[in-house]
Amino acid sequence: MTSMKRRTLLHNLVSAIAVVPLLGAQAKTAGAFNSFDGERQPPVQAGDAQYMRRAIRLAGNNPKYPFGALLVDREKGIVVGEGWNRSVKNPTWHGEMDAINKCAAAHPKIDWTRLTLYTTAEPCAMCQGAVAWSGISRVVFGSSIPFLKSLKWWAIDIRAEEVAKLSTFRNCAVVGGVLEEECNKLFQAALNVK
Repeated sequence: MTSMKRRTLLHNLVSAIAVVPLLGAQAKTAGAFNSFDGERQPPVQAGDAQYMRRAIRLAGNNPKYPFGALLVDREKGIVVGEGWNRSVKNPTWHGEMDAINKCAAAHPKIDWTRLTLYTTAEPCAMCQGAVAWSGISRVVFGSSIPFLKSLKWWAIDIRAEEVAKLSTFRNCAVVGGVLEEECNKLFQAALNVK
């Protein structure tokens, strides 16, 4: 077992022991808890569902790999980059990478810390790493990595939130489960696309 995996398992175990007694009392008032240390998940914000619906529409550009993504400037309320999975052309061309690259090309002087990334599925370690390097300060996703893995989709077994926490040089809130059922249906249907 690798050192990183041991550290993560130990951290999760200690956190679970410390948090479990609190969950019953706090869960009713504190909202959703993340899976790593019992902290309150960042709240869903106005407009999150609207932008996730747009990510779902973008995913329709590749129904076999329905990873749609867009970047929104929160201060201006405008979409500054959109993308979808093109991994048949390049294995690293995920929807999030497509949106990030399009944004960088169209807006070379943008303040990345004002951006929210919306994506139909939880960013993989590569995409969440790109989020950290770019400085995007908020990620909102629909389907989770554990759900994708349950369908036998390939996935690196590390959650986006953990990558964000380990990227101590940046601050990034990760919010999961927005329009989760609709996103899950995309990935279930993709299994039947030839």
